[in-house]
Amino acid sequence: MQRITRLSMLGLAALAGMSACKPESVIVTPAIPTAGVRFINALPDSTGSFGLDFRFLDIVENSTAFRVQFRNSPTTTSGVTAATSAQFRAAQAGSRRFAVFLDDTLQAIASTKLKDSTLTLEAGKNYTVILWGAARAGQMKLSVINETVAEPPAGKVAVRVINATQTAIDVRSFVTGAAVPAGATWSNVAGLSASSFVTADTGSISYNVQPAGGGTPLFADMIALLGARASSSAGTGGKLDIEPLPGTRVAGSAVTLIVFPRSTAGARTPQTAAFAVPAGAFVWDKRPPRGF
Repeated sequence: MQRITRLSMLGLAALAGMSACKPESVIVTPAIPTAGVRFINALPDSTGSFGLDFRFLDIVENSTAFRVQFRNSPTTTSGVTAATSAQFRAAQAGSRRFAVFLDDTLQAIASTKLKDSTLTLEAGKNYTVILWGAARAGQMKLSVINETVAEPPAGKVAVRVINATQTAIDVRSFVTGAAVPAGATWSNVAGLSASSFVTADTGSISYNVQPAGGGTPLFADMIALLGARASSSAGTGGKLDIEPLPGTRVAGSAVTLIVFPRSTAGARTPQTAAFAVPAGAFVWDKRPPRGF
């Protein structure tokens, strides 16, 4: 009985100590201003075994883009090709130092930096960091595009093209199923450059890409990201609770076709038939309003 009594007293003392440890104040975690950053690998002739790594070096955060393959892993679903690894990731605003490394299992290769630079991020804005050109010829270039897209007019979408090849192109955007227009939407888009945005009616939009001045298309006409309107998890007639997806069928969206060059023959970039010719892939630049 004496042993049980002592144990009971110890238990009561422990409970008393626990009750005395109640927090007396609330610690508030400050909201960190962030921007969105995506990395595009348009370098056709230089890569590690698994592509490239883009990472910030000054702050540890979940903004790194690992194993980004040439063309950002294009995937075709229902006739629409998207660059699946080209996603905006939150990064702390301010002046930031970053580097682009070869991605490989060999340390000597994985520690190789292709670029080491800084950029200034403004809170609430999106940025595209794109590595392109011909590294073997000493013409590799890193560009940063401020993706501030003006709000499209009511019922409209914004569309654009990024030319990641080194030769100029003409690009026509048109209603899917209609005849390819005679005049280009964007004429003589220089190599390694982005066109301006133009507005278009909502609906399915296709792109036709030709050499500057006209000629045989670089590849078959491509259908842009379609997107999806806000919907309900409860089905038809339910309260809208699923956010819309950006695409040309959803007003307020902005969409870009990236025209990629072919892989350089003999390089460590993919050498399959699909990479032996130029190709395109779509990304979104602006999400539509939630609508609920």
